Amino acid sequence: MLTGKSAIITGGVRGIGKAIAETFASQGADVFLCYKSNDEAALATKAELLKYGTRVEVMKADVQDFQQVALVVAAAVQAFGKIDILVNNAGITKDKLLMRMSLEDFTEVVDINLIGSFNFIRQIAPHMIKQKQGRIINISSIAGVKGNPGQANYSASKAGINGLTLSVAKEIGRRGITVNAIAPGYIETDMTGVLTEDYKQKLLDAISLGRFGTPEDVAKVAAFLASDDAAYITGQIIGVDGGMMI
Repeated sequence: MLTGKSAIITGGVRGIGKAIAETFASQGADVFLCYKSNDEAALATKAELLKYGTRVEVMKADVQDFQQVALVVAAAVQAFGKIDILVNNAGITKDKLLMRMSLEDFTEVVDINLIGSFNFIRQIAPHMIKQKQGRIINISSIAGVKGNPGQANYSASKAGINGLTLSVAKEIGRRGITVNAIAPGYIETDMTGVLTEDYKQKLLDAISLGRFGTPEDVAKVAAFLASDDAAYITGQIIGVDGGMMI
């Protein structure tokens, strides 16, 4: 589905980002993975993905830094000649009740999750506009749709990503660029691994399918949105939540 395509994936060496990178590579795409700190995971992921026979590059950068993002985009364009797909996946949580949340707790989550997504969209858009084609996929969350107690910062950042997705989709759609967001529910990653068993059971009771999602569940939707089969889909917030929102 993605043979001959090239992609930048932020937060691409662990969890959902890694699953997206592997799915893309397995379908023939070259992938350029941006990560913030885990050198060991970056090298291990690159080694794993090379088995698919596509080109894989990794680069350390802070998505909050507009100039560092510019360097990532320039390096990816130099490596692959073009960038067809951008996946804004990098994100963090700093969960606390509102009355215990500091300004730093709030702004750091918003800066990484939302400002980081803007930075990459802003830097990649001129290249995609020149190409007259592109796919931008933002990883949001159901927390950005319905809110979560103890996640005022995270929910705000993801709601912002949804608004960013809709606005950019309207702005650059006529240039052949689609912009969509995926809103996962509870996915089995390091983020959900710290939840207590009682809380996990409470969440499972609210999920129609009766299970947590996997990173691969999200990756398959991302691969579809990145493909030519999704050429007439833009400005959508697609839930991958096992029916948690119904």
